[in-house]
Amino acid sequence: MKAKEAKLLNFLQTAPQLVIPIYQRLYSWGIKECEQLWDDIIRCGKDNDNNGHFIGSVVYIEHGLYSVTSQSPLLIIDGQQRVTTASLLIAALAEAVGEEEFIEGFKQVQLRGFYLTNPLLSGEKRYKLILSQTDNETLRAIIDGKPRPEPYSLRVQENFEFFQEKLKDKSILETVCKGLSKLIVVDISLQRDHDNPQLIFESMNSTGKKLSQADLIRNYILMGLENERQTTLYNDHWRKMELLFGQEAYSEQFDFFMRHYLTVKTGDIPKVDDVYEAFKQYFHRSHLSVESAVADIHQYAIYYCAIALGVEKNKTLKEIFQNIRELRMDVAYPLMLELYDDYHHGKLQLNEFIEALRLMESYVFRRAVCAIPTNSMNKTFAGLSKSFNKEHYLESLKAAFMLLPSYRRFPTDEEFKRDIQTRDLYNFRSRSYWLKKLENHNHKEPIPIDGITIEHIMPQCDNNVEKVPLVWQQALGDEWQRVWETWRHTLGNLTLTGYNSEYSNKSFAEKRDADRGFKYSHFRLNDDVAVLDNWDEKAIISRAKKMAEKAAEVWPSASLSLETLHRYKPQHEENITYSFEDHPYLAKEHVNSLFEAFRKEVLALDPCVTEVFLKLYIAYKAEVNFVDVVPQAKRLRLSLNIPFAEINDPRGLCRDVTNLGRWGNGDVEVGLETLSDLPYVMTLVTQAFERQMDN
Repeated sequence: MKAKEAKLLNFLQTAPQLVIPIYQRLYSWGIKECEQLWDDIIRCGKDNDNNGHFIGSVVYIEHGLYSVTSQSPLLIIDGQQRVTTASLLIAALAEAVGEEEFIEGFKQVQLRGFYLTNPLLSGEKRYKLILSQTDNETLRAIIDGKPRPEPYSLRVQENFEFFQEKLKDKSILETVCKGLSKLIVVDISLQRDHDNPQLIFESMNSTGKKLSQADLIRNYILMGLENERQTTLYNDHWRKMELLFGQEAYSEQFDFFMRHYLTVKTGDIPKVDDVYEAFKQYFHRSHLSVESAVADIHQYAIYYCAIALGVEKNKTLKEIFQNIRELRMDVAYPLMLELYDDYHHGKLQLNEFIEALRLMESYVFRRAVCAIPTNSMNKTFAGLSKSFNKEHYLESLKAAFMLLPSYRRFPTDEEFKRDIQTRDLYNFRSRSYWLKKLENHNHKEPIPIDGITIEHIMPQCDNNVEKVPLVWQQALGDEWQRVWETWRHTLGNLTLTGYNSEYSNKSFAEKRDADRGFKYSHFRLNDDVAVLDNWDEKAIISRAKKMAEKAAEVWPSASLSLETLHRYKPQHEENITYSFEDHPYLAKEHVNSLFEAFRKEVLALDPCVTEVFLKLYIAYKAEVNFVDVVPQAKRLRLSLNIPFAEINDPRGLCRDVTNLGRWGNGDVEVGLETLSDLPYVMTLVTQAFERQMDN
């Protein structure tokens, strides 16, 4: 490795040709980075005492030591963003200065001939800088003064136009020329036979715009290969993925795709910033060839784009994926990718795939409606397929959903129908999603709702009770304010309309009978409203019940016979049941009163908390036990499932039992002897519960 300081313009002039290898990312600097470079140039151009401004390093590979006779291209592995942006600025500057020479060396012909082209050469060798694919075609069109190609590079074109706009001010051209001449880089050359470009690249990736995890993965896979294998793999797979995603989606979503891909392959969910490291570990463990690894990534990218970017060709799947995106079900993508791969390879039939996806959609929507914590859903979806029997694919998937315990549960019809009637669905995420689904369920001619808005039948009045019109107050009765505040954003009071502004806060009769009122609406959701005489609390509740019944059909639960489900239950489940009688100290009045007060408080923590009587203690669990109770002669001994170092116990009541034998789970023991201590003890129990929920 050789390193030296160099003026950027001198580096560009003396380099025979700079090539961005195909494994490098596309040009990614945006306006923000261009503005920073522009400001640096203007600042040092105006400062006569400033002899140079450092903008970073340019690292490249050469086959041997550089010499006068060596004319092979230099392969840039770090610094392409700076070099490309500087080239765009020089191209815009050449256009702006024309034949005028503000300072020596900055005529148009010199700017083009020294820094952008090799004027005595032809073909590929004519250009100083060779980018990749679309970026390169757009840069060449700019240098040659030709119309931009189709498709064109958004970043290259946008940044060139940014500099064009800046340089319209002729008074600043001399300052730009001076500033540009002061830019300094560290010129670092590597020898392929002696240096490890990948290690050096990773260690130097600390300046400029940070590489994405996907960029690092692509470089890692392709950088060490011979040029012919690089080109083949890039053209056959990586380039096709870039085109499949599109320029914007590739830069924004490819990292997330790789995270989901690795979750499928490893069963573990890497952190977003650790995807590259996780991929290296997976690649080494898998013993796949580079060709097989890239082909597999490409195949899963096709699935991902069908799910997340709307490129699915099957009409039914396309509609389901659209609903999934509206519901923002990213946490389920790893399982969907696995299912799609099995569908692609014939392990899962199309009708089974469709039903499985709809069950997943129901699971997410039902849990959102029932306000069940979402912090474990990514792990639920990541690990669900471990329990599948792919000889009975759909059946085992349903069983896996039905056997999810506690706060990971699939809400029952009863729970879902109860909560959907009272939930604030107007301020619910993706409010158009659920109304569209209700309206178009089993509709052979579904109605598009683009441009359609949600109508509050009883007006919402911008959430200001003082603005509720008198006619509505009278219609709602003496308790109108309670009715309005309780029901205005709920299922029974919401519908669809294209005439929201016309309805405004008019009376129910006016909304119903107007020229475009509920009576004449094309939406099925308005059928039951159109025949009513009054709209009050009773009408809202009645409509909500009917809609809740329909909602249970639109978002069905997983359903299997008890006999079938029993086959999927873990065989080691305990068949012996225990009760109060197995804990004789609970018969003592003082201990019993302590226990009854304690269990009431614990069960009230969350609907997911369950109580299990065991032989030696009573367990309270969400997914696993967070507190166990051992009734004793005069008190309750509690075992809290939390490391002793993490418990916040200002009164010092807790005891560390980490290495001691005991009944129950957990490293923290605390006694409950009096009812007056219950509120404080519950603060300790809550810490153990919340720790489990957070994890």
